[in-house]
Amino acid sequence: MKSKLISINDIATALGISPSTVSRALKDHPDISTETKRIVKEYAEHVNYRPNALALSLKRQRSNTLGLIIPEIVHHFFSSVISGIEELAYAKGYRLIICQSNEDYEREVINTQVLLDNRVDGILISMSKTTTNHGHFKDLIDSGIPMVFFDRVCEEVETDRVVTADFEGALLATSHLLESGRKKILHLASPQHLLIGRLRLEGYLKALSNYGIEKDPAYILQCDTRTEVYDLKEQIIRMAPEIDGIFAVNDFTAIAAMMLLQDQGFRIPEDIAITGFGNDPIASIAHPPLTTVEQRGFEMGRQAVEILIRRIENPATYIDFQTRVIPIQLEKRSSS
Repeated sequence: MKSKLISINDIATALGISPSTVSRALKDHPDISTETKRIVKEYAEHVNYRPNALALSLKRQRSNTLGLIIPEIVHHFFSSVISGIEELAYAKGYRLIICQSNEDYEREVINTQVLLDNRVDGILISMSKTTTNHGHFKDLIDSGIPMVFFDRVCEEVETDRVVTADFEGALLATSHLLESGRKKILHLASPQHLLIGRLRLEGYLKALSNYGIEKDPAYILQCDTRTEVYDLKEQIIRMAPEIDGIFAVNDFTAIAAMMLLQDQGFRIPEDIAITGFGNDPIASIAHPPLTTVEQRGFEMGRQAVEILIRRIENPATYIDFQTRVIPIQLEKRSSS
């Protein structure tokens, strides 16, 4: 049988005092005696009293709840972002509702409506790969809900953003391959409607340009998952004898390509050197361990929620939208 939730009225009836006295005692009001406060608080603890969050949110016009929409929680990067968000959010008295889009536009739209229906005070979003229509984000803006995008941002909506130094990371990873003597480098890229995909491609191309190497469209494949690596298996295997390096847009794609090539007898890094992006824990236990760009998800989460809470708690203050860029570094390992 479900236990009855204890209310202020229940405590007042049990102790023979008014509900207003109970309420003020629980809030340490100076008009209430120390003894009355002690009695009320001890009884409240005894009966496991909890304030009614809905009633408090209606009274304060705030729910102290934040919404989070991420593509997939299974990735270490996004779980790190969640940890960073939660640490600061809970310290500031906010709860978190987490939604996954699973890289699906329709589900992302549903997520935004769910969070609106739950009266969240603000929303943190990393966009789905399949999202090309941004009307649901514009609807959030029209509803007056503060938003902060992180990692995968929507360029069509003016909001705060927290991103990785994607261009610099790609430039660093590709330059590392070039410095080791590689000249024919395949780039396994993200969809180009995503800003992170374009910036990482631009970093790759800039590195080639710096070394006097012209862009070869044949060396750029849209391929950013393990599944896509194996969908393009025959094409990658045909290209393998002519390439001597691979820069992949993420670690899972890099490792899938590495395993595919090893199965075909290619030596890593002697025949083909490989770098990834993200520094997922799997990168350090791959065989050989993967050279990759460190992506600081925890710090990204902390900074994103810090910006969001500041907007929520200062609704009357004009604050310019900002883009914060999280710095990167290259983790050099045996794959290159």
